[in-house]
Amino acid sequence: MLRRRLPFWVPPSAPAAERLNIVFFLVDDLGWADVGCNGSTFHQTPHIDRLAAAGMRFTDAYTGGSVCSPTRASLMTGKHPVRVNITDWIPGCGVPKNKPLIVPDDEDHLALEETTLAEALKDGGGYRTFYAGKWHLGGEPYAPDKQGFDVYFDPHGDPAKGSPAKLKPGQVRPHDTRGITREALRFLDDNHGKAPMFLYLAFYDVHTPIVADDETLADYRARAKDLGPSPKPIKEGSGVSRPRQDGAAYGSMVSIVDWSVGQVTAKLESLGIADDTAIVFFSDNGGLCTLGNRPGPTSNAPLRSGKGWLYEGGIRAPLIVKAPGVKPGATTAAPAVSMDLYPTLLAIAGLPPRPDQHLDGISLMPALKGEPMPADRTLYWHYPHYHGSAWKPGAAMRAGDWKLIEFYEEERAELYRLSDDLGEQHDLAKAEPAKLAEMRQKLRDWQAAMGARLPTKRQ
Repeated sequence: MLRRRLPFWVPPSAPAAERLNIVFFLVDDLGWADVGCNGSTFHQTPHIDRLAAAGMRFTDAYTGGSVCSPTRASLMTGKHPVRVNITDWIPGCGVPKNKPLIVPDDEDHLALEETTLAEALKDGGGYRTFYAGKWHLGGEPYAPDKQGFDVYFDPHGDPAKGSPAKLKPGQVRPHDTRGITREALRFLDDNHGKAPMFLYLAFYDVHTPIVADDETLADYRARAKDLGPSPKPIKEGSGVSRPRQDGAAYGSMVSIVDWSVGQVTAKLESLGIADDTAIVFFSDNGGLCTLGNRPGPTSNAPLRSGKGWLYEGGIRAPLIVKAPGVKPGATTAAPAVSMDLYPTLLAIAGLPPRPDQHLDGISLMPALKGEPMPADRTLYWHYPHYHGSAWKPGAAMRAGDWKLIEFYEEERAELYRLSDDLGEQHDLAKAEPAKLAEMRQKLRDWQAAMGARLPTKRQ
């Protein structure tokens, strides 16, 4: 059995047998603060925390969008969601008739012409590829098995589905994290030692509907009871946010994801391939904290708001990378974004970059090696749609410590300095007019260069 020597990266000329296996956990709607290693004291995530202790935790990791499909597209392509014109969840809310802005149309699928991460690993490195769970990048003609994955398992049988239907009498728990895990373990058993493997586990948890996992529900109910009555919800625009983590059913959903991480990592150990495997743990957007008529099921505190919004709670996500050669327990505050994982995983696999494909991602390999990352990086978000979280069309950017958020319906912008105000409570737009103008112009220039589609006023 091959044992990995340091460093863990290999040259493009290396035979397939020397390439690392890759396991990618993508959790749906998991908030940055939902895991213990990022500060949660309510949710129990021992396996995820153990993964962080064995690898590197990116404290300032971001998703390409504040909702599902844009981020998933960016992970598969290495491109900003604007480039592939997937800027809302698929199929989205359409064009609401009672709103002052007409939102732009976007695509309802990921184009087959894109070279997905799976295709790059399969074609360039001889990987056997596996996808289980939620796709949400188009229907059957655009499903994972058409996008580079050898094996595709969806417990709900619909690649365009955003979340399973509510539980019906006698029906198994619809998110079926256990089924996804079972198929992943089967793939590992069947394929280890034959070729390098790429497994992508895209959980339906912890997305709504909030359906408890019975094994841990009683424990979470007791934990919530010990906390006492929940504080008053926080006003956010026309919606309200949950002020703390105290949802028992939601907590049980976090725990079943943690269980799955434990099952897969234990299987890697039992097969003797843990030292030859890189693991990525990530979420597709922030936790659902804010809704229009009631609080969401989780809290992203100390971050503001959550899924749908371009405050930090909507776009900052837990990111852990474990691989042989990465210093155990390391952390980095270098800004990272979902587009970066495409070139990073190519580098981990010992494959050359594809700069014409992952146009908006950079390799995180320097950070994983303990070397400096670019200090002057600017990140952009574009969400010109309405969302059930009470978000209204807008955009945002982060440049160093500075964060700008545009709100198109109200024709205004907010400005924050994250190093002093991680919770985005002190708007500096009036106090820093020059910085505000500079960043607004830079955002407009980026949108123009990218061909970003903007909302228009209803006449």
